[in-house]
Amino acid sequence: MTAPTRQMVSDGPRRSAPARRTQRFLVGIAAIAALGGALFGYDTGVVSGALPFMERHFGLGSLGEGVITSALLIGAAFGSLAGGRMSDALGRRASLLWAGAVFIGGALAVALAPTVPFMAVARFVLGLAVGSASVITPLYLSEIAPPHIRGRLVSFNSLMIVSGQLLAYLINAVLAHWAAWRWMLGLAALPAVALFTGLFFLPDTPRWYISKGRRDEAGAVLARTLPAEEVAGELARIDHARSLEATARRGAWQELRTPWIRRLLLVGVGLAIVQQITGVNAVIYFAPKILAATGLGTNAAITATIAVGVISVLATAVGMSLIDRVGRRPMLITGLAGMAFSLALLGAAFRLPHSPAVSFLVLGLMVLYMAFMQATLNTGVWLLLAEMFPLAVRGLAMGTAVFMMWLINFTVALTFPVLLDAVGAGTTFWLFGVACVLSLLFCKRYAPETKGLALEDLEDELRKEATEA
Repeated sequence: MTAPTRQMVSDGPRRSAPARRTQRFLVGIAAIAALGGALFGYDTGVVSGALPFMERHFGLGSLGEGVITSALLIGAAFGSLAGGRMSDALGRRASLLWAGAVFIGGALAVALAPTVPFMAVARFVLGLAVGSASVITPLYLSEIAPPHIRGRLVSFNSLMIVSGQLLAYLINAVLAHWAAWRWMLGLAALPAVALFTGLFFLPDTPRWYISKGRRDEAGAVLARTLPAEEVAGELARIDHARSLEATARRGAWQELRTPWIRRLLLVGVGLAIVQQITGVNAVIYFAPKILAATGLGTNAAITATIAVGVISVLATAVGMSLIDRVGRRPMLITGLAGMAFSLALLGAAFRLPHSPAVSFLVLGLMVLYMAFMQATLNTGVWLLLAEMFPLAVRGLAMGTAVFMMWLINFTVALTFPVLLDAVGAGTTFWLFGVACVLSLLFCKRYAPETKGLALEDLEDELRKEATEA
């Protein structure tokens, strides 16, 4: 499909106003919906700076650090599963509204937590919102975006996630001077209010409206994202996909028993696992602890973590610019190779005697690893999970895959501090490097290519591929 903006501009001044309206509409959608990604990033990244002060305040050991960090993640696992089902039943927009409300309450509860058990429960509740947003936001963006910019628009959510993490690192560095860890956690309520308020001005997606028989509302949304002459064709395309699903519709859980859909779900779960077992969140959650292990002081380690956030944002922006040109699968394979190389060097660096030079070497290798990760694997996996499932099971299947992603994330966060104490940082990062090599082999064999196809055409292609495999 030719880009609507280019078509409109090429037709002269008569089309320039619709082109500008379409662009403003899509930018507004991306800015508001992706606040869910920013909150995801902030709430997962902020713990890295708050944890050293919480450790002193509550007297936490390695296991306690893991519990506080991972409580949010187990909540996110269940939130992602519920978010997928909720988004199918209530709509993508209404489900994001629910997540926004929980973000507000959860952030305030975490900031005011008087005890470790209260903190763990509050972070679990906050995790419900994080997990729901992690499913619903890319789903919403993938379904409302025209095919020619879908990769960039959905990947914008990934950019907002790492931007939220960078914001958390910056705030951590400033507030660390006063050990103000409660303020670090509580400030997440501000973007949550912006998300909750902004969602009242957004529509739901055309595909969800069609799934509920609300064709006129679907057409109205499509008219704001496509040239007028393409709206009828796109409605027919979505209707056709719905009719194919209706011939054998037995409910979403029953649909997962269909062999080709079940195979896609297994691939999606595999991709979700790949994203987590390769170590990214060990760096995001525990970067100051990792750097402190090389001899840096607490405040210096927290400040140095800003470099990880900056490179994550820049690398994600690069990934966004490449994803629709290079394709999803080549980027995954290239990124995993670079990550394995970086982790091999990082593990070796921890075998060197502690010194300021070694601290900067470790920081540089962490930055290199994050550059490969954020530009390729993080961007590609979230996009594939939003694209690869058929409409009948899209919310449920994506929720299931992301549920597994958060479970692995929980396991990594819970065990990483203990693993550091048990075998050391060098061996731990080498284990992550081995996971990268195994993940590369998996992606080379099973990762689908979805570049440039409308979601309904993509569904037909994946059905054929899965049936023939």
